[in-house]
Amino acid sequence: MPIALSILDQSSVVTGRGPDDAVRETLALARMADQWGYHRYWLAEHHNSSAHAGSAPEILISAIAATTRRIRVGSAGVMLPHYAALKVAEQFRVLEAIAPGRIDLGLGRAPGSDGRTAYALNPNAGTAADQFPQQIRDLQGWLGDGLPVDHPFRAVTASPAVPTKPELWILGSSDYGAQVAAFFGLPYCYAYFITDGAGSEQAMELYHQGYRPSAANPTPNGALAVFALTAATEAEAHRLFSSRALARLWRDQGRFLPLPSPEEADAYAYSTAERAHVQRLRDRALIGTPAQVRAGIEALAAAHVASEVAILSPCHSAAARAESYRLLAAEFAPEAPARLVA
Repeated sequence: MPIALSILDQSSVVTGRGPDDAVRETLALARMADQWGYHRYWLAEHHNSSAHAGSAPEILISAIAATTRRIRVGSAGVMLPHYAALKVAEQFRVLEAIAPGRIDLGLGRAPGSDGRTAYALNPNAGTAADQFPQQIRDLQGWLGDGLPVDHPFRAVTASPAVPTKPELWILGSSDYGAQVAAFFGLPYCYAYFITDGAGSEQAMELYHQGYRPSAANPTPNGALAVFALTAATEAEAHRLFSSRALARLWRDQGRFLPLPSPEEADAYAYSTAERAHVQRLRDRALIGTPAQVRAGIEALAAAHVASEVAILSPCHSAAARAESYRLLAAEFAPEAPARLVA
């Protein structure tokens, strides 16, 4: 079965350039992805982070949707416990007015930040995550399904009234998200790049086994979000990966810092334990030539019964990141070279 190829962009901040550069690089890459034939372009949400500039995916979606022609654009995700469901519904109705039929609303339950920041975003953060299923139900109502007759806000409508509605997705990296997606009959994307596969096959199995068909989604639709990076040669791909390896090491140590360059990674004084940690990351990563990376993506998709894979490729060089995505698009769709125009 053909795999739909999409992009997940965290608007990573890199050393030597500012967060504003990261946002502009996201906008530029999205326009290229539209030409290269990618199915979706998803924007992540992070707060109080020196590593990522994408704190407001709905705004980036708006800018990208207005400057692209065919690619679907969406969130991966909006961290729903931070917000009122009505406000999210209105934001995405506006986005549907900008790009009818091309908007995705991916929903997450995790804070996308530290605990203090979660409380700054929502003073009720201590209990907000527990309301995630009810928020999804309310959001579906305000996006067109209608609220129950006894709902206290049944008389409240989400504006603007538009003829289309966004495609809802549930995102997660645990069994919980898989079960929520199955219960609501919604597409589900597992964040493989967060867990490096720990529990991923179990979560996807739970999703498929517990799936309750819905009117919009009569059958389950599972996807993976994975880290992958390619270049013209295997050696160059591994050199570029050194940035990601060091940044991931820092993340695992609780430090969320700008992405270093390969030169900075090469000069870093790794301890013996840190070198072993990085080697484990390297052993599990999808890096190499386009053919090697494609084989890895196809194997993961088959193991998880996933029809779509969203690729995350943080890279210090904006040009190298774009080239990685271009090469992957060409590898998966060599019959469409006309799309591969930077």
